[in-house]
Amino acid sequence: MTDSVHPVHSAPPLAPLTLDEAMAAALDQGALAALAGDVPVGAVVIDEQGRLIGAGRNLRERDGDPLAHAEVEAMRAAARMRGDWNLEGCTLVVTLEPCPMCAGACLQTRIGRIVFGAWDAKLGACGSVWDLPRDPHVGHEPQVIGGVREEECARMLTDFFRERRM
Repeated sequence: MTDSVHPVHSAPPLAPLTLDEAMAAALDQGALAALAGDVPVGAVVIDEQGRLIGAGRNLRERDGDPLAHAEVEAMRAAARMRGDWNLEGCTLVVTLEPCPMCAGACLQTRIGRIVFGAWDAKLGACGSVWDLPRDPHVGHEPQVIGGVREEECARMLTDFFRERRM
């Protein structure tokens, strides 16, 4: 029903994304972080049907918040969208392997799958340095897929740091 003063608009249904498309959206978030002077890490959360329900980028420098990592921002947005902190069945797609804090946040939200692009040999907590999602002491074990669009994700980081050193 519509009226002439306040027409009712229904939002178009969210289109399902492939992992490649979701990583492209995460890369876009990373590019926005870089433009703002933050390390270019971006993340999105897609639901069970592949619909994007949350997006985030590194905001540590902009907000002066050491916890404002892309993964945390994306999971917060997804939880708000769902109206529930529990993200079971959802997939986190992020340009850089999650650090221990973010891997722990994935476990706390019960995210079903973690997909990342570039491996992090210094602080990676999903297989590189540590492997929190597969720790036998943790009750929740999300699926982990690394190396999706790895070269492109790694290049975004190396280009950012190369420019900062000039």
